[in-house]
Amino acid sequence: MQRENKRTKLLTRRAAIIGGAKVGLLGALAGRLYYLQVMQADRYAMLADENRINLRLLAPPRGLITDRFGVAMASNRQNYRVVLVAEQAGDIDSTLDAVGALITLSETDRRRVLREIRRKHSFVPVVVRENLSWDEMARIEVNAPELPGVSIEQGLTRHYPFGEMASHVVGYVAAVSEKELTGDPLLELPDFRIGKNGAEKTHDLALRGKAGTSQVEVNAFGRVVRELSREEGTPGQEVTLTIDAELQQFAAQRCVSEGSVACVVMDAPTGEVLAMVAVPGYDPAAFAAGLTSAMWRELTENPFNPLTNKTISGVYAPGSTFKPMVALAALDAGVATPESRVSCPGHFDLGNTVFHCWKKGGHGSLDMHGGIKNSCDVYFYEMARRLGIDRIAAMAQRFGFGAPLGIDVPDEKGGLIPTRDWKFSRFGIPWQPGETISCGIGQGYITATPLQLATMVCRLVTNRVVVPRLTRTAGVMTADQDLAALASFGTLNVAPRDLQVVLDGMNAVVNEPGGTAYSARIKDPALAMGGKSGTAQVRHITLAEREHGLPKIKDTPWKERDHALFVSFAPVSAPRYVCAVVVEHGGESAGGGSAVAAPICADVLVEAQKRDPARRVPDSRIATDRVMQRG
Repeated sequence: MQRENKRTKLLTRRAAIIGGAKVGLLGALAGRLYYLQVMQADRYAMLADENRINLRLLAPPRGLITDRFGVAMASNRQNYRVVLVAEQAGDIDSTLDAVGALITLSETDRRRVLREIRRKHSFVPVVVRENLSWDEMARIEVNAPELPGVSIEQGLTRHYPFGEMASHVVGYVAAVSEKELTGDPLLELPDFRIGKNGAEKTHDLALRGKAGTSQVEVNAFGRVVRELSREEGTPGQEVTLTIDAELQQFAAQRCVSEGSVACVVMDAPTGEVLAMVAVPGYDPAAFAAGLTSAMWRELTENPFNPLTNKTISGVYAPGSTFKPMVALAALDAGVATPESRVSCPGHFDLGNTVFHCWKKGGHGSLDMHGGIKNSCDVYFYEMARRLGIDRIAAMAQRFGFGAPLGIDVPDEKGGLIPTRDWKFSRFGIPWQPGETISCGIGQGYITATPLQLATMVCRLVTNRVVVPRLTRTAGVMTADQDLAALASFGTLNVAPRDLQVVLDGMNAVVNEPGGTAYSARIKDPALAMGGKSGTAQVRHITLAEREHGLPKIKDTPWKERDHALFVSFAPVSAPRYVCAVVVEHGGESAGGGSAVAAPICADVLVEAQKRDPARRVPDSRIATDRVMQRG
């Protein structure tokens, strides 16, 4: 009996402990439920809402790029695109197969989508295809219930009204590459594009704008039920270029027939670039939409190099367009005067080497005016011999040669102006006298860009260190502002009388009978231009070719033909506009620059003076056009 009582007490004690534990657990559970459901109710309600409501970034409209008169050179157009969210789609391959059955979807598109899905967050929409037609968009929308993670979005695509004609100035936008991702969520948006070339690249951050937001309600499957609120992004800033779009278009159309050409037009007092043409160009809209491999291959294999901005990245021997620098250096150093005469028998002897003039029979006795007018090689061989390479280089550098000018567009090259020290540090051998002779006519090691040639002429006609620029504040500059811009450039410290000798010689090149470009003159005296022609060799001419005659142009491969160059200013009475043209492999004869490049300069300068873009008041319709272009 006593044993039974002990057992009962033990069981009762254990039951009490278990019961107490249960009561404690129930109490803890009740307390936890009370804490979660009452005390933390607001917090978890908010979390539930956040799970139900997604906040999405909206790409802002990209800023416009306009010309000096407000004409849009890069704007935005609405387009439809189909996007895919990987975490909602499930089997990506099956989803893409289903989309491909409704709209055209290339293998390249599939590979791109899979690549972007791998490198982006799974919740970030990836563009499957852009620029859908209305029918394609409708087919996707009708079948949306069977396409998890797939939806149609409306967005803006970049539009370039002037296409190839302004492609190198404006540049293009394209999708963000993996190496360009910085952690900024804006860069991961499927429709976001950044500037990759030209003004689009230079001013990319300003053009981007600030992202907007959209609050959307989603169901348990992640499908959007409705949009709760939307805050549009801030459009990017508008960028105004110095370019006159109509003059740009005119110059491009004028150059197209010559194959591969670079043309730069500048306003001399302000340094503003009014036209910057590199022909051929490319379609910048194709980069924004995405190039196919065939399109890329066509661009890269084109011998005319349409992807290269020849105005700033093309470097050429300046040929005889460099002779004004040699003339100025000779006057400045005192080794010659305007009256100094040189006899040209058609060749120049230096030791055992013979340097030939372009005119086989020679020019006879010439002063500096005649030397420039007739572009006599022997005259400038002699000037170069008297000067030496370092004094030629010093003058050329004052006029912008030998280093980038710092224009606000990417990929500018600086060309080359050699010196004795440069050659020794580069090759470890001394400079030779014969190399100076070649440099005296803009050959040898000397190279320059078309922009540098145009800048040289701007400095010649102003006697100021004019610096080219491509971006400006909106509005037309007044005459007072022109003077202020000119005064902001430092002086060249070249004697005005020396500059006048050179400018008079350049006037004679075009406007005096016998000048090398007399046939290309502008016949209206009020619009007359002065200039200097050049024909730059791209291959060495052998002695046998000189003795027996050069092969006919039709028998010479295009890549071996000389370059044709011309630099010019107008009007002669009060120089304002400057034009430099390089026609690649366009030298048809010893006078190739005069025959091929000079007529282009003449036509472009006539158009520039008639339009007078440095003075003209903008059309009153511009403001309306700008609003419409924002789309």
